[in-house]
Amino acid sequence: MKTLTTTIAVLLSLFASAQIQNWINIPETISGNSIDLNFHIDSVQMFPGAKTQTLAFNQYSYLGPTILLNKGEDVQINVENNIGDTTNVHWHGLHVSPENDGGPHTMVMEGETWSPLFTVLNEAGTYWYHPHFHGKTGAQVLRGASGFIIVKDENESALSLPRTYGIDDFPIVVQSIQYDEMNQPMPLGMQDSTIFVNGSRANYGHEANLNIPAQMVRLRLLNGSGERTFNFGFTNNMSFQIIASDGGLLNAPVNATRIRISPGERYEIIVDATSMEGESFSLMSFGSELPSGIQGGPTMDMGGQGPPMDSPINGIDFDILHLHVIPATSDAILSISTTLNSLTPFTESAANMTRNISMNAPNMMSMDGPFTFNGDSFDMEVINQEIPLDNIEVWQITNQTMVAHPFHIHDVPFFVIERDGNLPPVFERGKKDVVLVQSMETVKFITKFETFADTVMPYVYHCHILMHEDDGMMGQFIVTPLSTNVNEPEVEKSIINIYPNPAQTSITIDVPSEIINVDFHIFNSLGEVCLQGTLSNDKIDISTLPAGVYYLKLITNEKRYFVKLIKK
Repeated sequence: MKTLTTTIAVLLSLFASAQIQNWINIPETISGNSIDLNFHIDSVQMFPGAKTQTLAFNQYSYLGPTILLNKGEDVQINVENNIGDTTNVHWHGLHVSPENDGGPHTMVMEGETWSPLFTVLNEAGTYWYHPHFHGKTGAQVLRGASGFIIVKDENESALSLPRTYGIDDFPIVVQSIQYDEMNQPMPLGMQDSTIFVNGSRANYGHEANLNIPAQMVRLRLLNGSGERTFNFGFTNNMSFQIIASDGGLLNAPVNATRIRISPGERYEIIVDATSMEGESFSLMSFGSELPSGIQGGPTMDMGGQGPPMDSPINGIDFDILHLHVIPATSDAILSISTTLNSLTPFTESAANMTRNISMNAPNMMSMDGPFTFNGDSFDMEVINQEIPLDNIEVWQITNQTMVAHPFHIHDVPFFVIERDGNLPPVFERGKKDVVLVQSMETVKFITKFETFADTVMPYVYHCHILMHEDDGMMGQFIVTPLSTNVNEPEVEKSIINIYPNPAQTSITIDVPSEIINVDFHIFNSLGEVCLQGTLSNDKIDISTLPAGVYYLKLITNEKRYFVKLIKK
C-alpha cells in the first residue's frame, strides 16, 4: 500500500470493479551436489505507473527456485552477486558451520560468487533462504529475495504423506508489504497491507488462486513478511492437520482450525479435500482473533508514545488464497500416517545452564524501538554469548516491550518447553527455530549446541521482524571447541600472516613464496570497499582510513582469506 488514504480509496473502488484472478506460481526446483543461484536485479509491474524494482534468483523476476536437498548429501551452492550491492544468503533453519551460514559477517561483493560447501544434516522439513546483510536485510528481502528449501530423508519418504511437488505438495509463501508512492517497498513501514502469495498479489482487487486435487493435500506455509503475523485458517472453520513445524515433522498430526505463523516461521499442514471435488474454499487470515501488540491484530493506540500499528488490514479477517478442488490424481494419498516422528526433547535437568535474554525498548510503552536484547544493540565486534561445544542450554526469553517479537536463533533447532510457566500447545512442541514471544511473556526453550565450533566466526540470534533486526535487535554468539583440533574453521589461517593488527599507518603481509599474485580489498562493516589493489612489497598503506574496524580480503589464484583489521 502507498498511503492510508490511497488504500481506503482502493478499497472503495473494489465495490465497482471485478476481481483480477491470479493463478499463483509454483517455483521450479533445483537439486544436485552443485547448485547455482544467480542473485540479480529485476522489475515487475505490480501497480499502475512505475515498475517495482525487485531482487530475485535465477530465471525469476521475484523470489527464486525451490532448492531440494537430501539429508546426508554434500552440496555446494554458488551464489553469484549481480544486485549492485553487497549481500549474502542465509540458509534459514539449516544446521551448518558459521562460515557457511550466511550471517552478517559473510559479505559477498558485487560481481563475486560465494560458494559454501556443507553436508545436509537436517531432518526432512521446510526451510528457506534469504539475504542477511546487516542493515539491508529488510530492503533486500522485501524486494523479493527469498526462496524455499525442502529437505528429504528416509523417515519422511517411508510415510503415507502427500509429497509430489506442485501436484499435492505445495510451497506457499505469504508476504505483506508496504509500498511508497513510487511503487517501491518500504522496509521500515508499519502500514504493510499488500498481500502476496508466491509473488502474486492477493488483495485490493486481486485474487490468488490454486487448483488442488480431491485428496490429501500438503501446504508448506512460510510467513515471508517483514513484520506481519498471520492467523491462518479456512472458510467455514474447516479443520486441517498440522504435521510439521520449522525443523521438521511432529510426532503425530495435530488437528486444528487455526495456526498462527509469525515472520520466519514455517508449518506444514494437511488439507483433506477427498470429498470436495468441484468445490472452492479459501485460506484466510483471522486477524480479528489476534491480540493487540501482534502486528496483524487490532491496532494499538499508544497515546502518542510512537506510531500505532495502523495498517488497514490489522485486526480483520480476509482471504489469502482461493483453493479450487479438481479431480484426484491416479496415485492419490487418501489417508496419512498417524505416527510421523519420534522426537524426545532434552530435559531441563540435563541442561548445563540457563541463559536469560530480555527484549527491551527505550521505554516500555515504545512501539517503534529501537528494540534490543539485554539493553544492547547489535555490534559486529561484540560477542554477546560464548557457548561450549555440546552444551545443552535453556534459553529464557522475556519480552519487556509492548510489541510481540519472533525470536530466531541460527545454528541449532530448539524445543519450546514453556510459555509463562505453561506447556506450549502441542503443535509447537516439535523442532523450532523461530518462536513468537508476546508482550510481557516469557518463553523457555532448550537446545544443544553441537557439531560446529569456531573461535572466530559467530552465529547470530535476532528478532525476525526485519525492521527490528536491521535496527539492531540482534546478538551474536560463538560456539567454542572442546579442544584446539575439534571443528575448527576450514580456512587455513596459518598460511598468511598479517601484522601489526591493530595498525596505524600500514600493515605487512607475509605470503608464502609459492603464491605469486595477491589482490586485496579492505571494506567497512557496511560492505563498502575502502581500499583495493594488488599487493606490492608485502605492505598495504592504510594511513588514509579513519580509525575503526575493517575487513581485509586477500584473493589468490586458489583461495580467499578474510581477516578482521583494526585501524587505530
